[in-house]
Amino acid sequence: MLPANANAPEAKPPARGALLAEYAAHLALSGRGNSAYSSAARSFLSRWPCPQDWADQPLAARLRAGPQLRPFLIFLMTHGYLQPGYDYLVARKLSSFWRVVAGSPIESGMVRFVEQAETLGYSRRQVSGVASQVIGRALIQSARPLDQLSVDDLDELADACRRRQLATGRGWRHYRGAIHTAGHVLFHLGITDTPPAPWLVPKSYEERLAATSETLRPAFVAYLERKLGTCRPKTVSSLTTRLAHFGRFLNEIDSGLSSVGDLGRERHIEPYLNSVASAINTKTGGPITTADQARRVLAVSCFLSDITEWGWNEAPGRRLIFRSDVPRLPQPLPRYLPIDSDRRLAEALAVSEYRLAADALLLARACGLRIGELLDLELDCVHEIPGNGAWLKVPLGKLDTERMVPLDEETVTVVDRLVAARGQQRPLRHPRNGRMVEFLMVHYGRRISDHAMRAELRRAAAEAGLDSATPHQLRHTYATALVNSGVSLQHLMVLLGHQSAEMSLRYGRLFDATVRESYERALTLAKTRLGPILPQAVPVELNTDWKSAPLIKSRLAGGYCLRTAAQGVCPYTNICEFCPNFRSDAGFLAVIGAQRADAEALAADAEQRGWGEEAARHRRLCERLDQLLARAEAG
Repeated sequence: MLPANANAPEAKPPARGALLAEYAAHLALSGRGNSAYSSAARSFLSRWPCPQDWADQPLAARLRAGPQLRPFLIFLMTHGYLQPGYDYLVARKLSSFWRVVAGSPIESGMVRFVEQAETLGYSRRQVSGVASQVIGRALIQSARPLDQLSVDDLDELADACRRRQLATGRGWRHYRGAIHTAGHVLFHLGITDTPPAPWLVPKSYEERLAATSETLRPAFVAYLERKLGTCRPKTVSSLTTRLAHFGRFLNEIDSGLSSVGDLGRERHIEPYLNSVASAINTKTGGPITTADQARRVLAVSCFLSDITEWGWNEAPGRRLIFRSDVPRLPQPLPRYLPIDSDRRLAEALAVSEYRLAADALLLARACGLRIGELLDLELDCVHEIPGNGAWLKVPLGKLDTERMVPLDEETVTVVDRLVAARGQQRPLRHPRNGRMVEFLMVHYGRRISDHAMRAELRRAAAEAGLDSATPHQLRHTYATALVNSGVSLQHLMVLLGHQSAEMSLRYGRLFDATVRESYERALTLAKTRLGPILPQAVPVELNTDWKSAPLIKSRLAGGYCLRTAAQGVCPYTNICEFCPNFRSDAGFLAVIGAQRADAEALAADAEQRGWGEEAARHRRLCERLDQLLARAEAG
């Protein structure tokens, strides 16, 4: 391990008397100090005339410094006279750090860091913690100003946190988050050239295929690396997951299999197909979907077909998976949100406190964007065309195509709010092509993740009374609204960015005007020939004995309700009598009494006809009317 002061410049403190006088002035400025503090400082300088020599002690010895000496040590650190080592800085809590920093050489750098972080959207409380936890320690140990900090300084702090975890078992989650945030702020300050790498580093193909036998794994890994040349990393990652299932299965049923070329249809492939049909989703505990079954089978099929076409020595000698082996996929209609649900969701997003994500979702709904297209929008995505209004340039997405979508004034206002909430952010590197891009969806100096978008949508959906909602449902809702408004198939393809008419025809199947017209003509003809298809209410004269009619019946306030048995009971029958807001008094005793007598008679009639549920309904009404009668008589 490097000594504590390996990277620090040689300390040049003033003479002992001047240093003690400066310390006394610092204590007076911070409103602290007593004779014990001064005595501890004098004793320290007697033993360590050059304070930096103290940092060469083992960590355990440095941590034994008493509470009277610690204020002097912090004073030496913040004034550039002592670099105690990152191991000490992460092991020792620096109490009242902001009060100690006041008037010190590192104060200006700390304040500048905080101000820049606030422009990125961080709250004062968030950034104050990051500044004291990371930047303050980096300024102390490097003994350099803020503009001269580097990624290496943050890496050294992270390494010290890792060593502490190995030595003590104490995690460094908070330090890791603070270091990552500090790296973003330094990047936007222009101090570092690149933003910090993501926390989560993807596992290698070898690690993800660890359950595959060592004899088969090299062929699987070589295939995945080859696919990187023609497929996106996310696509290859999905292939890795599905091939891992296949490799694990082969290892379980035939651990001695030495080559992919030795695979057999009856021995290996057919048992795997059976296992896929009964596979369990580890997250839900239920069976995997038919679509997931098809993806697993297709991944193995493509793997075997590709290596055969490429002429690999490991390729099987014959075809092992056929088209009929792939489960047939259902073809559900697009899951759009009904008009009332769509309106309630928009209202919930309109009042959200997380404005950036909420406005982004409103923009996705207004333009039919996929979630990836939404997150890849650039700052200059709106184009004003003279005489043709505003248009949104949708970047390359799922199908590697760009398109232009017309915007109305309301949607342009949403984009303006996104630009205002974004603030001043430094360009970030595009993951697709590596160029520096000013993305629209940026917050805290980094791009908004799709997880944040989905979380905000779930929150808004719950507030709107919806069971669930997904970002792609917003796209389905957009397309459905266009179809309902009569947009042509060709224009729908352009607006949605579809490459084939078949993709857009899914929405056409939802509300086809031609189908509707044919249906209405046929229904009219059927009614003409056969009469009403659904049971209709039976007209009964009021001067007849309506209670003896072979129908479901109820007395209402101003008449009667008569329905056929096929129609069932109306859900609104006698709803008022059971409402907690219903009130009555002695003036209505005659009316309630007559209704009570009718209900008793109707219950007996229903029992005689064998209508048990209908009889029970009248009995419940009798009980409720008894309560109302008792209350009216008592009042």
